[in-house]
Amino acid sequence: MKKVVFGARTLLGLTFLVFGLNGFLQFIKQPPPTGAALQFLGALIASHEIAVVMLIQVVGGILLLANRFVPLALVLLAPIVVNIVPFHAFMAPSGLPVAVFTAVLWVLAASGVREAFRALLKAQTKTEAHA
Repeated sequence: MKKVVFGARTLLGLTFLVFGLNGFLQFIKQPPPTGAALQFLGALIASHEIAVVMLIQVVGGILLLANRFVPLALVLLAPIVVNIVPFHAFMAPSGLPVAVFTAVLWVLAASGVREAFRALLKAQTKTEAHA
């Protein structure tokens, strides 16, 4: 299982580093989006929010590849993964297989540091139990 987690963390890190850098440098040519995808991406670009998203992708990818602060990197990347899947499911279906694969990689990488997330999955904390 350690090899699977290592592979998933590495692939996820490379994916986010490459696509995050591509957001700034545009070295991977992609066909222009259409319809709702074009409107959605247009709003992200016009508001400059896309730069923040790309920066988070680069930072998260570097942290995963360096095997440093992995839980933090996964927490930073989780909302991006959560947005990638429905974006491709509803607006750009051609990228859905890669989006689902990315989500699976995230889950596998997170399984390697599940202890870091254990406290997040408790229904009550000690302070709430005594209140």
